[in-house]
Amino acid sequence: MAGATIAVASDHAGFDLKEVLKRDLQQAGHEVLDLGTTSTASVDYPDFGNAMAEAIASGQAARGVLVCGSGIGISIAANRNPKVRAALAHDVTSARLSREHNDANVVAFGQRLIGVETAREALKVFLDTPFAGGRHADRVAKLSKELSR
Repeated sequence: MAGATIAVASDHAGFDLKEVLKRDLQQAGHEVLDLGTTSTASVDYPDFGNAMAEAIASGQAARGVLVCGSGIGISIAANRNPKVRAALAHDVTSARLSREHNDANVVAFGQRLIGVETAREALKVFLDTPFAGGRHADRVAKLSKELSR
C-alpha cells in the first residue's frame, strides 16, 4: 500500500489525532489528501464524513482515515455511500479484521476513546492487511447492493 493516496478527515474533536496520523502517513511515503477540518473550532462531522465518501467513491483516494470524538458519527456519515466501507477500530485487532473480513476502505477512530499510540499502530495494520477474500467476498459484495424494501 506504500505510495497510495490516503484521504484523512476529522471534525474538531478528532483534529489533533488526525494531524498525528497524517504525519505518520506522509513519513511512510503516502500522498495525503487532507479533507479537513483545519483546527479545533467546532464543525459538523457529517460534512467531513461526506467529503471522505466522495473522495473514496470518485477514486481520489484508495483508502481513508476518519476521526471524530467517538469515531461513530463520522463513520455513519461516510457509510451512507455504497462505495465506502468505514470501520470503527479501537485496537489493532479490530483494524486487522476490518480489512481481512470486511475489506474496509476507511478506518475510523474516536480521539476521546483511543490512545495515540494505539491509533498509530492500528492504522499501520489497517494499511498493511490484505482482504482475505474467499468466503468473505460474497458477504462484502452484499454491502454495496441496494436494499429492497
